[in-house]
Amino acid sequence: MLQNIIISKSTLMYSVLDKDIIKTEIVPHIPLPKRGFQVTVPLEEIINAILYKLKTGVQWHQLPVKALFEDVVLSWESVYYHYRKWCSNAVFKQCWIAVLRKNKSMLDLSSVDFDGSHTSTLRGGEEVEYQGRKKRKTTNALYLSDRQGLPLAISNPVAGNHNDLYNIEVQFEVVTSTLKDADIAVEGLFLNADAGFDSKEFRLSCEKKEINANICFNKRNGNVDREEYFDQELYNQRYTIERTNAWMDSFRSLLNRFDTTVSSWLGFNYLAFIIIALKKFNPKKV
Repeated sequence: MLQNIIISKSTLMYSVLDKDIIKTEIVPHIPLPKRGFQVTVPLEEIINAILYKLKTGVQWHQLPVKALFEDVVLSWESVYYHYRKWCSNAVFKQCWIAVLRKNKSMLDLSSVDFDGSHTSTLRGGEEVEYQGRKKRKTTNALYLSDRQGLPLAISNPVAGNHNDLYNIEVQFEVVTSTLKDADIAVEGLFLNADAGFDSKEFRLSCEKKEINANICFNKRNGNVDREEYFDQELYNQRYTIERTNAWMDSFRSLLNRFDTTVSSWLGFNYLAFIIIALKKFNPKKV
């Protein structure tokens, strides 16, 4: 089953993440409105409805709101309103940074993996272009994960016609700044990356941040008498990034992109990070 089922007050309320975890780990980072549209239901129920959409990929207008709310039932338009407002204010990114900061001791930073991912886009929108290898329109983003495969950070999404090295210095700054904001030092990290990142610009970006770049040599750049550091045994551990990709693909709203705005797409990515991490950090909760 995609969700757990919580029985309360003779009704069935579907839950993607334990309700108490939502209340203690996510709700405190949701800003309350000072004026305008006022919240009439517990915030954890609104967030749970958004997580249901993220997990199942159901269209907004098909949200089973009667099964997602206990007392007062919000319309799908109201749920969407809250989601868009929070995405516009980067609320979920700030929540993710807080989760990282609180649980950084549970991360395995013996090495980290860096990779790009093209996501098919089915409705067009911001940062969408045709990608020849995929033979469809995509959005590209760069992801960083720890040795366990836990996602740590995401770059700004770019149109799919760009490769992983597009504007890499700026994009890598976005990724590493997420760690810095969570009080996680990047200096001394060993970073695994595939041959697609074998460039002077990216290696220099890592060097400036005192990150040890373990990048597979790209045959197009020549492999003779190269002096750059490369540890094949460490690189072989990079398979864990595939575990990360599988975890992310389990969220149907991320498997294919329907969101037309970058902020909405990023919001779902950060929520997926939060769910994966909190389930790892709270294994006794279901």
